[in-house]
Amino acid sequence: MSPSLRLGAFAATVALAFGAAALAGAALDPDVREQPGEHEEGDMPSDETHAQAPAGEAHAEAEGGHDSHGASEPAGLASAQAGYRMAPEATIAEPAAAAPYRFRILDGAGEPVRDYDTTHERRMHLIVVRRDFTELQHLHPRQRGDGTWEATADLSEPGAYRVFADFSTGGQGLTLASDLLVAGDFRPAPLPAPARTAPAGDGYEVRLASAKPRPGEPTALRFRVTLDGEPVDEVEPYLGADGHLVALREHDLAFLHTHPEGEAGGSGPIEFEVTYPTPGRYRLYLQFKHAGAVRTAEFTQAVGGHAHAEDGHGS
Repeated sequence: MSPSLRLGAFAATVALAFGAAALAGAALDPDVREQPGEHEEGDMPSDETHAQAPAGEAHAEAEGGHDSHGASEPAGLASAQAGYRMAPEATIAEPAAAAPYRFRILDGAGEPVRDYDTTHERRMHLIVVRRDFTELQHLHPRQRGDGTWEATADLSEPGAYRVFADFSTGGQGLTLASDLLVAGDFRPAPLPAPARTAPAGDGYEVRLASAKPRPGEPTALRFRVTLDGEPVDEVEPYLGADGHLVALREHDLAFLHTHPEGEAGGSGPIEFEVTYPTPGRYRLYLQFKHAGAVRTAEFTQAVGGHAHAEDGHGS
């Protein structure tokens, strides 16, 4: 990470979403999993050749696509957008620690999409989160020969989940979503109050320094990682970046998955720029990698009239 500010920009018009509660600072992130072979989408035969743009070109296209959803169609609120549709195999599941989840992305003719751009080292990012915003999982499914995507999710906790398929095809970034209901006694958790620090397990802690967030204006976010109280100056590249940030707004479940700019593996804090479209409370999930493990730190940030002193302002 260079000392200069590196931005993973939100589109100012994206409606972000967040809901009630999360794992108040996750431990060693068991939710960011890649089962053997699961990240190698090419392992499963396909009837067509996958489109692969040059590395730099695909990255640039994907960044623009993921961060530039139109104002009329906020990301993650619909299962269909721009002529594409997410079609899950099932929307009801029994509790299981290793549950298969399968879906297809269909085009306007109802045919499975097979050609995807590689964005942040993967052709598909799958985010699974319970509607009280606990149980966050960031998965990377593989594609079968018939165009179906397949992943293994931890659905051991009952409840109502939202599943986001985040991808780019033909240089157009999209986030489509569907609900998934897991049977059992669901007891939703409350949204944690804003705080400046969050644990990330095993002695790791992350501190958020934020400019005062104002709706419609870019907000600089700076995350500093410590281990047992000592600064962690260099994190390891994770999917081609120093950190990944998922932001969700309370109540409406819109979504954006963003990343810092610049080369991965440098020194200093992990920095993003976010434009919150409206006042309200937002949940932020920072994912980073250190000592070979991907970890998650979770924050609540209040924007506009909802902001108060514990909201992580300052350096």
